[in-house]
Amino acid sequence: MNTPDSSGLMAAHAEVKAEIARTDTKTGLLLAFIGAVIAVVGTLAKDVHPHIPTAAYMVGGIGVAVLIGAAGMLLRAVRPNLGGRAPVGFPRWATLTPDEIRAELAQDRRAEHIAALSRIAVAKYVRLRRAVDLTCVGGVLLIAAAVITVVGSVA
Repeated sequence: MNTPDSSGLMAAHAEVKAEIARTDTKTGLLLAFIGAVIAVVGTLAKDVHPHIPTAAYMVGGIGVAVLIGAAGMLLRAVRPNLGGRAPVGFPRWATLTPDEIRAELAQDRRAEHIAALSRIAVAKYVRLRRAVDLTCVGGVLLIAAAVITVVGSVA
């Protein structure tokens, strides 16, 4: 039977798991976007190669490097966190015998799971936020490189 406290724990547990799933989805989409941008930049740079001013190469190269840094940050965001020093849930269960698992599941440790999962979700969101910031900086640098190229070709 669910007590009010139990239903609150169930809702909180589901909410934090949904937040983790959302960060992973956003991370995957942003990784695909960054990969596509880098592919397009590489293709354009190859096709326009003789007409690109040195300044545009430098600014564009820094922009691509920043995008690669953002991709690295995103990969860290989706890297599995198996619970650190005091694992709960399945990382802990992996260390137990079947009888120990039964004893563990007889206890209500949802509050501990919620706390651990919340820390994981916050860490993922922090990395996702930093990656979005880096992606914006890289995009601005690539736009600046394109403007330098256009202005250089007109002059």
